[in-house]
Amino acid sequence: MTSVGTTVAPLSTLPSGPASGPKLPAPRAGYLELKANIHRKLLNRLNLEALAQSDRARAESEIRTVLGQLLAEEGAPLSLGEREGLFVELLDDVFGLGPLEPLLRDPSISDILVNTHKNVFVERAGQLERVAAQFQDDRHLMRVIDRIVSAVGRRIDDSSPMVDARLPDGSRVNAIIPPLAVDGPIVSIRRFPAERLKAEDLVTLRALTRPMLDFLAHCVRARLNCLISGGTGSGKTTLLNVLSSFVSERERIVTIEDAAELQLRQEHVVRLETRPPNVEGKGTVRQRQLVINALRMRPDRIIIGEVRGEEALDMLQAMNTGHDGSLTTVHANTPRDALGRIETMIAMGAINLPERAMRQQMSSAIQIVVQQTRLSDGTRKISSVSEITGMEGEVITMQEIFVFEKMGVTQDGKVIGRFRATGVRPKCCERLKASGIHLPADMFEGVTEVR
Repeated sequence: MTSVGTTVAPLSTLPSGPASGPKLPAPRAGYLELKANIHRKLLNRLNLEALAQSDRARAESEIRTVLGQLLAEEGAPLSLGEREGLFVELLDDVFGLGPLEPLLRDPSISDILVNTHKNVFVERAGQLERVAAQFQDDRHLMRVIDRIVSAVGRRIDDSSPMVDARLPDGSRVNAIIPPLAVDGPIVSIRRFPAERLKAEDLVTLRALTRPMLDFLAHCVRARLNCLISGGTGSGKTTLLNVLSSFVSERERIVTIEDAAELQLRQEHVVRLETRPPNVEGKGTVRQRQLVINALRMRPDRIIIGEVRGEEALDMLQAMNTGHDGSLTTVHANTPRDALGRIETMIAMGAINLPERAMRQQMSSAIQIVVQQTRLSDGTRKISSVSEITGMEGEVITMQEIFVFEKMGVTQDGKVIGRFRATGVRPKCCERLKASGIHLPADMFEGVTEVR
């Protein structure tokens, strides 16, 4: 079975962003073919799987020795840089994830998208670009996928062709293979910076204003239940991490996720993760079961990474029964859509529950809805902070407290807009006051900041 490494220089025909990670020399004519031959012969001489389990220094020395012999036999006219690049790629295949390793070492990359073994795209600064990385064939890509999922005790095969996993650095991985993926294996890696963004970083990056941050921080400290809404890649998990940082160290926090991503800094945190079915199709543990179990663990707060199914009802009941200050996220384009999605998810698990009863549960359980948006230039902003004020008839009533208004786009594609306080003083101010938090009156005045 062959195993070929990669180079990572962006293709010249496509736009590229700044990259601070290491780059190998660009391939020249015949280099990839020569490299494939070298790899094939090296596999015949070395047991790479055994080397991966041995001492790294010894393995590097052995690979370098055999590589030198093979290059001499081939009479390969490789430069010193190409020789060293080939050696690095071999090490990546033995100890890491092959062609993905150089991309994972590049801190400017936030997403890695493998569309079959031939096409690899990355996201830098919110913009997608294609890179020259590629796998030798589908078998090579499948070996890398197997290495990822087996490390976290999961599997992927014809009977279970989809899997969620995570890398040691916390990056989230989704893989889907044939027959579900028509053209070949697909891998999507969502990366997170080594140093997670802090609250001050969001203000510096103009994702929100100082009054917005102060208001949300006070809401968390006063144990208001908050729902973060947004689309894929809009920054919901990042914001959830930031808001959770305002939870007191004296509280017991239980987190529930499909794939563990949250990195809470508090000392008293219990992390729970769902489990897929085993080889026999049994043993599945869903989020709803974990939410029910979490209620028996004496939590002060429950944080659900993302609510996406019938666990929505159990989450709302937990919020209504002494677990104030809970946080979660949901996929939706607007705050009103977020409530509609939760209503639909509740119906999935409680078919006979009347609509009015569902809406009463939501209106009493959730106080704040934060809408996170990814704009066309790749920047992420909090586009709306809304308060749920109750019900009028059959409708849940909401009022916007802060809003981001898009005003236009510059010639280079940058979005121009402004944050605005609507002038509405939220009803929850009384609850904040009861918690000893006194908000200044001008926090909610219609002052704008152009961004």
